[in-house]
Amino acid sequence: MSDLFDVLWLNASPVLKRFDQPLLQYLAGYMHIAQWEYQQAKDEASSMDQAVLLLHEYLESVPGAVHLAGHGMSGAIALTLARRYPKKVRSLTLLAVASQPANTWHAHYYFQRQLFTVSREQVLANSVRTLFGKQPPHTTKKLMSALDKDLEQSPSQHSLFKLVYLPKSGVSMPMLVCGSKNDPIVNPPALQDWHHWLKPEDRMWEFPQGYHFFHYFHPQQVGEQMLNFWECHSRRSRAISAQPSSTSIY
Repeated sequence: MSDLFDVLWLNASPVLKRFDQPLLQYLAGYMHIAQWEYQQAKDEASSMDQAVLLLHEYLESVPGAVHLAGHGMSGAIALTLARRYPKKVRSLTLLAVASQPANTWHAHYYFQRQLFTVSREQVLANSVRTLFGKQPPHTTKKLMSALDKDLEQSPSQHSLFKLVYLPKSGVSMPMLVCGSKNDPIVNPPALQDWHHWLKPEDRMWEFPQGYHFFHYFHPQQVGEQMLNFWECHSRRSRAISAQPSSTSIY
């Protein structure tokens, strides 16, 4: 485990990272939380692989393995990193990440643009209701602007011309998957599909409300689940380390 911090939280969306802050502030009262951020350059092609590569380069400079966590697109990056470089990940916590990790809000946005003859503004307004629930008009406008920027800045590879799909599988390290029962993006069936890849030490938890950004609206409840998961993982690791090793006399 790293001596520099307890948990590494990923963020690949500069404009949406404000919605992570209540949860991170809650967790910071119990653990040392570090944040790793990825910001795509304007002339850079959208590529999750580039974010994963840069994250791995950073983790190579960190001693030991880390507890890795992220929401949405950031969680998909954490999942991809954990599959490619498992030795650097002690545990994985995913919030609003489907078993098909490319199933992000960006995919739903472009699917609506492909399916219906509606404007960008109309789909963004609908996306606000989908992600955050019904909001006052002035809040809706601010959120539409944030989502509009996220479409440009996120490393999502979806576009009007093509929706991308990623491999579906589990990971070798302990994993916690959290979601919301009224999240239309990672809905209950999409979340329950994780059961095909969960190991005995893995956990799945659904909160009854909060939409896609349930960790913003209910940071304490989500934080308690994460802290309990990490504590149980630590107890399990200590128990395994304390077991006497068998030595052959031959």
